[in-house]
Amino acid sequence: MKNDAIAYGLAGILFGLIAGWIIGTAQGPREAAPQGAPAASSQAAPAARPAEVDEARVNALTSLAQDQPTDAAPRVQLGNLYFDAERYDEAITWYSQALALSPDDPDVSTDLGVSYYYTNQPDRAIAQLNHSLDVNPQHAKTLLNLGIVRAFGKQDLTGATEVWERLVQLAPDSPEGQAARRALDSLKSAHAGGTPGV
Repeated sequence: MKNDAIAYGLAGILFGLIAGWIIGTAQGPREAAPQGAPAASSQAAPAARPAEVDEARVNALTSLAQDQPTDAAPRVQLGNLYFDAERYDEAITWYSQALALSPDDPDVSTDLGVSYYYTNQPDRAIAQLNHSLDVNPQHAKTLLNLGIVRAFGKQDLTGATEVWERLVQLAPDSPEGQAARRALDSLKSAHAGGTPGV
């Protein structure tokens, strides 16, 4: 039991290091930042405050979504705005609408899964991330996030290890593969015998 506590402690530290990276990269491409606004970094500062929601932008995108009922793009942009502001329930609403229009988009599906995770719904997050993998079994961001949800949302270190090992095999040089390798190294160092048994 003590080894599990150590593993979870180390995993928590690792999670802190990669959580900012995930927030910055888990979503699809973004629009350019407005003039004068700081550019989003690929890693959130530890004490960074969530982005403010630009209500004028929300109103414009909402109008666009109403005018274009079959276009997922404004809904994705609204989801991204709310996700960046850490207003995950609202992000879920918009990502769900976008995914209903474009069910085979693994980026939107993964963003929805991550939003479920941040609203303390790990089972829904896993189901959504598995849908993303049904669409694209090699989607690196999905694999990284699925490992994180398994490790931290379900305390399933064995499941997380399996997913991260798969990611390292598929995309070892990608940023996601490198993050997975660091996660695996942390777990293995916490368990001198190798892969943790859960």
